[in-house]
Parts: sequence; structure tokens; C-alpha cells
Amino acid sequence: MKAFKYIAGIIMLAATVSSCQKDLNRVPTNALTADKVYSTPEGYKQSLAKIYGAFALTGNGGPDAGEGDIAGIDQGTSDFLRLFWNLQELTTDEAAIVWNDPGLQDFHVMNWTSTNVMIRGLYSRCLYHITACNEFIRESTDEKIASRNISGAEAENIRRYRAEARFLRAFEYWVLMDLFGNPPFVTENDPIGKFTPPQTNRANLFNYIESELKAIEPELVAAKQNEYGRADQAAAQALLARIYLNAEVYLGSGNNKYNDAITYAEKVINSAYSLNTSYRSLFLGDNNVNNTETIFAINYDGVNSQTYGGTTYLINAAVSGAMGPATFGVPNGGWSGMRSTRNLPETFGDYSGNTDKRAMFAGNKIEMDDITIFTDGLAVAKFSNITSTGTTPPSPNGVYTSTDFPLFRLAEMYLVYAEAVKRGGTGSEATAIGYINLLRQRAYGNNSGNISTYTLNDVLNERTRELYWEGFRRSDLIRYGRFTGSSYLWPWKGGARNGRAVEAFRALFPLPSSDVNANPNLVQNQGY
Repeated sequence: MKAFKYIAGIIMLAATVSSCQKDLNRVPTNALTADKVYSTPEGYKQSLAKIYGAFALTGNGGPDAGEGDIAGIDQGTSDFLRLFWNLQELTTDEAAIVWNDPGLQDFHVMNWTSTNVMIRGLYSRCLYHITACNEFIRESTDEKIASRNISGAEAENIRRYRAEARFLRAFEYWVLMDLFGNPPFVTENDPIGKFTPPQTNRANLFNYIESELKAIEPELVAAKQNEYGRADQAAAQALLARIYLNAEVYLGSGNNKYNDAITYAEKVINSAYSLNTSYRSLFLGDNNVNNTETIFAINYDGVNSQTYGGTTYLINAAVSGAMGPATFGVPNGGWSGMRSTRNLPETFGDYSGNTDKRAMFAGNKIEMDDITIFTDGLAVAKFSNITSTGTTPPSPNGVYTSTDFPLFRLAEMYLVYAEAVKRGGTGSEATAIGYINLLRQRAYGNNSGNISTYTLNDVLNERTRELYWEGFRRSDLIRYGRFTGSSYLWPWKGGARNGRAVEAFRALFPLPSSDVNANPNLVQNQGY
């Protein structure tokens, strides 16, 4: 199991959350009340484990249980990363899928509706996670800690846990802001039970996320001083840099915050994190070991945190039986699901991997004549469950993986800095070129790929080469004005073989119709 153990806290926090669904003056029928769960420092740590585990796991009963945390969706598809990745990548030129699961084909052809089960799944997963964070934050005030006779270093630890829970909540609100724009909004200060959440909007949510991250920045552990898989100051700074780079998307044209993006990217760049010498090792089955670059990851373990989502999904769905699943560390896997359009490999020029080692593709046919045939389009071999020493981590079924998924890594901050400078922020273009060249030197293995000047489009292409399949593409294309409309096309965009213009309103996903119908405070996003 990875350094931070998820499982221990699952039952405890689930019990406390579920015990708070009725009127406040009722006595919970579940004997495991919040006062018992949080009665000891260990209880707080175990509950924090559940907060983190909500990223990687789907429920308390394991991946084959009848139901998970999220109702109304197949449990195997209901984890955060699988849903988030589908919405961020399958909607773009970087990925298309052959399966015909309900709602899945809607993404690449961009005709989703407010009843799409995957969209509702991600929306519900984010709000579930926020609810769990709110509960932890509510139970970890100074007054609550003192009432439980916890003091000294143990109390200080709980205050740091609380800051981490606020970071995780801010992250989930960023996801909702980026994908849905105007979601419902609840915090630890709202009543539990019979409460109809109000709707917020992007501007107000941006301000809230920014204020939360700035407030907790000094309360979090210094960069790279926390347990692996837990948030530190660099994680908060990286999320701030990311939202500042996208500020004009969230706040409207003319409301840029490129100077702030530079400031916070530099904080991370100047912290204890450094580039890994090997790009490939960032995406292998032991990428939790000696990893100097990943700032914050979702942890997976083929034995102790099993799921059909996460990197189990990314690796198995990207591999076919003909590709040799065992060579990817999934001997009984290989689901033949996802591959790229030609736009992704062609961004590398030479996509063989002989020049730029980040180009990791397989297959013989770059054209995607038929979106339902796996061998139409190149497979992506970036993520693997094989370790850096060539072994396969333990897995009871030969399918579950132990490869962690990086939500933040240092390379992104280099590119945030370069883009913010090129968009007019106050920084050094020479420094930006130096950052880009560091990434390219690692990719090329020498200085032959170095640049001496760059354009804004060069940054987008470098982001593609460096960050593909890491959940950035939809947001990047929106920031560059290429997600909707006809200025940039890819195979099957809008359902046309060569791509077609897509309506501007699809830059936001709809709020699920089931929630709009249930909550009179919600107004549906335009176009849906």
C-alpha cells in the first residue's frame, strides 16, 4: 500500500456522514456517531484517509459491491478520475473511445445532454467529496478539538488535517467551476439535513477558491514535507497558478491574472520539488518511489485500493490483447477502449519516440476512419503498471494497477510561467525559454530540441507533448479558443469524420437535469 492508507477511514467517516441526514434533534440510529469517530487523534487521521480515499475509491464495499458512494451509476465507472478524465480528454483530439456505454460516445462527438449519466456522475462525485470535506472541517474546529481534550502537537496535527480538507474541497470546487460553471454551493457553515443549496456562479466561486487557498497556504505543511499523496503548500500554490492562468475563462475577457499566475508558479518552481530525470518513470507502477516532481497524486494500489477506475481504467482501456497486456503490467487486462486522434501524435512531428521520448504510441494506423474500431488511431502507451525495474506490482486479478495519477506536477508550473509571460504577465521570457528547454532536454536526452524563441502556440504544443492524457486538454483548448467553433478541428469533433464547428455553449457541461428538477435554486447553463 502507498504511504497514506485510505482504507482505515472508510467505514468511520461514511458512518458519520450518513448519520447526519435527518433532523438535527434526532439521535442517530447508527452507534458510530461523530463524537465517537473524532474522539481521538487516530480517529481524525482515519477520517482524513477517507477524504483522500474518495478520490481513488468508489465506495466502502470494494469495486464489485452492488453499489458505491454514488447512486444511479455503475460503480466501476463512478470514481473521480475515470469520470474527470472522460470529460476532459474524450471531448478533445487527445482521445476517443470505442465502447458504447451509456453516455460515453456523447463526449467525442460533443452532443451530450443534461441527462448524461457520466456528467451526473462527476458532478455527484465532486459534491459527495465536498460534503465529506465539510463534515471533517466542521468536526475539526478549535472548539471541537478542545472539547475532546486533544491538545499540543496532536491538536496541531488536526489543524493541518483541516487545512488539507479545505484544499481538497477547493480542488473539487475548481473542478465544478471549470466544467459546470455555476454549481450549488455548500460549506461547513450550512445546516445539515433539510437544506436546499443555493447556486453560485463562476466569479463568486473563483473568489472563494482563491481566498480559501490563500488562507490555508501558511497552514499547510511546507513543500515536500508531508506524507506522499497528501497536500502541501506547493499543491495549494499550484492550484492558484492554474486558476490564475485561466482567470479570463472564469471571470471574462479583460480580467486576466497573469502576474499572479507567474507569482504562484514561481513559488512552486522555487520549492523543494525538482524535475525527475526520467519522464517515463512518472507514469509507471512504482511512480510513488523517488518521485521528486509530482506535487500531488491520486494513489492507487492493486491490492489495497482496488477500483475499475483510476489508472486501472487508463492503462487497461489503452491496451489491447494484441499489444501484450503483460508488458503493461496487466496480464489479464487489455480492454481495447481508448486511443488518440492523429492530432496528438502529429504534434510531435516524429512520433516514433526516437526523437522526443515523450511520444509513446503504438499501432499502425494513425487515421480514425471508424470511431468504433480500436486500431483506427494510435494507442497511447504513456501509462503502465510495469515498474521502473521491469516488474509487475501485486494484483489479485492481474488487472488492478498500482500506478499513481499526478494531479499536479512541477512541469506544469514551468509551462504556466511561460504562457503567462507570453500573454503579458510580468516575467522573464529568457527564464521561460529556459524552463521549456529543461522539459525538452529531458525529452530529447540532449540539447538538440532546445528553442531560442517561442510563441503562444508553441506553449500549447509543448503542453500537449508534456501533459497529454493527464486531464488538461479540454481546459487548454478552451483557454486558447479552440474547443468549440471551427478554428480547430479533429476527427469526429461534432460527429463529422473530419470534424466540424461545435456550438459555443459546449464549453460548459450542463447541470444534471435530475438536480435542476430537485433543487429550485438551480438555473440550467445556457444551451441545455
